[in-house]
Amino acid sequence: MAALRHSRQLFRVRPGRTLFTKAAPPPTPIRTGIYATVFTLSAGLFAVYYFDARSALHRYFLTPVLRYAVDAETGHQLAVKVLRSGLGPKDPLADDERLQTELWGKKISNPVGLAAGFDKDGEAIDGLFDLGFSWVEIGSVTPNPQPGNPKPRVFHLPDDGGLINRYGFPSQGHMTVLSRIKARIPTFPSEDNDRASFRKDSMLAVNLGKNKISPVESIDDFVAGVRTFGPYSDVLVVNVSSPNTPGLRGLQNKDVLETLLTGVTSARDEIPSKPKLVLKLAPDLEDDQLVDIAQVIRNSNIDGVIISNTTTARPSTLRHPNKTETGGLSGTPVKEFSLRALKTLRKNLPSSIPLIGCGGISTGDDALEYAKAGASLVQVYTGFGYDGVGACRRIKDQITEKLATEGVSWSDIVSKAVSELSWKESSQPTTPETTVSQLTKEAEELKRLLNELGDRMGVVDPDSEVAAATLPVL
Repeated sequence: MAALRHSRQLFRVRPGRTLFTKAAPPPTPIRTGIYATVFTLSAGLFAVYYFDARSALHRYFLTPVLRYAVDAETGHQLAVKVLRSGLGPKDPLADDERLQTELWGKKISNPVGLAAGFDKDGEAIDGLFDLGFSWVEIGSVTPNPQPGNPKPRVFHLPDDGGLINRYGFPSQGHMTVLSRIKARIPTFPSEDNDRASFRKDSMLAVNLGKNKISPVESIDDFVAGVRTFGPYSDVLVVNVSSPNTPGLRGLQNKDVLETLLTGVTSARDEIPSKPKLVLKLAPDLEDDQLVDIAQVIRNSNIDGVIISNTTTARPSTLRHPNKTETGGLSGTPVKEFSLRALKTLRKNLPSSIPLIGCGGISTGDDALEYAKAGASLVQVYTGFGYDGVGACRRIKDQITEKLATEGVSWSDIVSKAVSELSWKESSQPTTPETTVSQLTKEAEELKRLLNELGDRMGVVDPDSEVAAATLPVL
């Protein structure tokens, strides 16, 4: 046995060098330094590329991967968490002067804002401002926490550039969101700062929602929202247009709306900082309903209107199978509905009440179409979800290019549209004297038309006695 073991050891194949192998060279400080330098440069270049919101990495790789790797709601939540962490991309460029505008007498650096619905609980306010938005709107926020509707409740329609959601106002409630807003307040705020956004030429808006269990026609949830968030917001948005909370859209009816607007404006007027109050409407309202709402708004102290929220309509052009899902449709398909409603409102509201366009905006041309219809600002939502973190910068660049070609500014276009399209109150008050004068003028015009008609028919001048005698008694 010993001899057998010895013979096996003699014939055992031992690893060794051959014609095609070489021994690995020992590491040297130079080689290690080269590897470290290459790694550092690669990581640095990737970081520069990643943190620039304009990079194609986000639009053509990270955003599509996130959309197809996880369901719509999970992808949404992950995006919010990244922006909340402070490790999100940023818009590195200053806004072109052509984009500057004013809202309620305050300067705004650009006309592109983010609509409510993306950051429902105020988790990523600064991360969103860093992407270049001039207006960040969080919410909707309800007084008490509520889970919203059962999942799944968000559905992509990529073939149509649309999205259907039936979230139903999932919210962590007033107190949690308020604590996050307060945590943003600088220890030593700038003396010349007059914005709750704590960002130059930008505005922070809070969208106020209503708990599902609250009485349908009660305005208490909205009044509570005004009192809670008023001191810490530039703008408060009264959302009566979500299709996913039973009975909420009923608050758009004229009589109920009057009560609501009286209540929220009274609560706002008690706040020293006097935040602006904006009403958010649905795109599904008929023209006569919009006219009635405009009359209510004119008689209230509401400062502006956002038009619009999602639609319950399903255009025949929709192709994606998810079109049959229940909920509110946003994105490209809602644009025609929102624009129609905005044009109707612009004709029925004075120039002192600005409109903010929202619905199907994903390009600079879309934004300019709203501006030429009389919108002072625009908001994005679904287009932001599809195009990624660089969407705001791309839209701003596209607007700037168009403005430069036409030799105008955003303010020029808006001012012209608002001046020409807005509702104008009669310059003279109606009195008994002016009413009689108007009736006299109308009677004289009618007499002239009758004379012309008589001449054509060969009838004698009705002013003569003969004509008076022959005219039948009616």
